[in-house]
Amino acid sequence: MKYLVCRTLMAGVAPLILALLGLGYGVSANAQSFPTKPIRLIVPFAPGGSTDIIARAIADPLGRQLGQVVIVENKAGGGGSVGALEVMRAPKDGYTIGMATVSTTAANPAINPRIGYDPIKDFSPITNIAATPNVIAVNPAFPARDYKTFLAELKANPGKYSYSSSGTGGIGHLQTELFKNLAGVYIVHIPYRGAGPALADTVGGQVPMIFDNLPSALPFIKDGKLIPIVLAAPKRLAQLPNVPTFAEVGLAPVNRMAYYGLTGPAGMPKDVVDKIYTAVQKVVADPAVHKRIEDTGSLVNVNGPEAFAKEIAAEYSVYKEVVAKQKLQLD
Repeated sequence: MKYLVCRTLMAGVAPLILALLGLGYGVSANAQSFPTKPIRLIVPFAPGGSTDIIARAIADPLGRQLGQVVIVENKAGGGGSVGALEVMRAPKDGYTIGMATVSTTAANPAINPRIGYDPIKDFSPITNIAATPNVIAVNPAFPARDYKTFLAELKANPGKYSYSSSGTGGIGHLQTELFKNLAGVYIVHIPYRGAGPALADTVGGQVPMIFDNLPSALPFIKDGKLIPIVLAAPKRLAQLPNVPTFAEVGLAPVNRMAYYGLTGPAGMPKDVVDKIYTAVQKVVADPAVHKRIEDTGSLVNVNGPEAFAKEIAAEYSVYKEVVAKQKLQLD
């Protein structure tokens, strides 16, 4: 009788013990304990660019949600490929994640067959965070203040002007090359190790123009240190009501926004991915964080692992087609 009672009690208690230990019912011990140490957030560009701005907007509150500090590390180079490769090669435990952009997951892999990673197979998508318009902006010394005179100046002086970008193979590079092909102009490409130094030289007048993400360019535009010419955005923006979109000027294929999301190395446990995603949802639900992101000119767009994976695949496909059709090659 005592034996039967004990068996009955153990049968009822065992599931509770397993649940507390994280050993049953679809919840792994890894997710139960994660994280137990700081998390590295790799930004594949230099400080000061849009990717860095978005990363730093979420890093501290994400750390508070997860109960461990999130440390932002800038690993610039190769149009974002240096940082992306570091994420790809990291342990699959969730303690190294990275900012994923159109440059690192679509534009750069599309133009560089030797990049060293497959953006679809070599990463675990976690979630998108924000979508960002892109802008062509010029130094105030440039002899144009609107798109019509800008285009006329470029057409009249092929090869006279250059443009800066965050790096060879980045979205600024490929979008400008697409613009050049469709608009019938020739501008010399000057690649940098991130949008921060590219912006600095454009503001300083060493390079006359840049095709950049709006969050990093907008402060300089507001200060009159850069003049916005044309936007890649679904519609005109409240911050720049007089600046047309590429669709408005007849160049709809260039009218693509950028995204900023999180990925980890391929093979991350799903429950760890979901835990980070859930934490990001809570982070952007904070009105202060939401406002901080939107004040940069970005739109909050937290969409989860499956949706972000589809977004990456779709953008990669688009830029592979752009490279093939426009016969683009690395400089």
